[in-house]
Amino acid sequence: MVIDPVLDMSLWITLCSVGFVAGLIDAIAGGGGMLTVPTLLTSGLPPHVALGTNKLAASFGSFTASFTFYRKNLFNPKYWRLAIIATAIGAILGTIIVNFLSVEFLDKYIPVLIVMTAIYTLFSKSVTSEIQGLPIKTINIKVKQVVQGLILGFYDGVAGPGTGAFWVSSSNAIYRINILLSSGLARSTNFVSNFFSLLTFIYLGHVNFVLGISMGIFIMLGAWVGAHWAIKFGSKFIRPVFITVVILMSINLAYQAWLS
Repeated sequence: MVIDPVLDMSLWITLCSVGFVAGLIDAIAGGGGMLTVPTLLTSGLPPHVALGTNKLAASFGSFTASFTFYRKNLFNPKYWRLAIIATAIGAILGTIIVNFLSVEFLDKYIPVLIVMTAIYTLFSKSVTSEIQGLPIKTINIKVKQVVQGLILGFYDGVAGPGTGAFWVSSSNAIYRINILLSSGLARSTNFVSNFFSLLTFIYLGHVNFVLGISMGIFIMLGAWVGAHWAIKFGSKFIRPVFITVVILMSINLAYQAWLS
């Protein structure tokens, strides 16, 4: 069942504003979902519908950011073909799994998972590199693409917050590529997992189109601005923003989960 609550103007403005900020954050450093999912839950949506609606909204932003990085030659679809396919499969499987989880379980697990994600991304040490170009595509690289795509695609299908950040940090470590190439990969595979998870949520009837499209348009605007900022200012700009985002999201979600 798709729920369409009547929106008052203040709630609509809040959701759209959050969407713009989330798109900006996600395009630069990842982690925008750590803001949009709690906001949708606060609006009164059941967890399954909140997750499905977030996929609709996030697809706007991830497509915009992905296309921007592609046009700047910072993402090569042919090179990352196996990662794309594995991500799509993982996202579908993850979304099917989450459909069988109870509302009570999701109410308790989503805030905790997001806080754990924020803590991980704050303290994890990414291997950064300024080497230009992609590594030679060996069998080992292909296997890594499949495993990485399946795991992160599955996670995005189950929950999603922080997926872009996980893509950036893991790609830096696995492939030793610079942060702009990692960001291009992250934004593009994040769109793939968002899109295929969204299709599955639509099939299951867990999407609020009014909220999703409203937030999505503003996420798209924020993502367009954020992607250009990331490309223009590079890693010296991205890393501080990334750390700041994680700290702010951790504080916000900890308050919502345990004190609100």
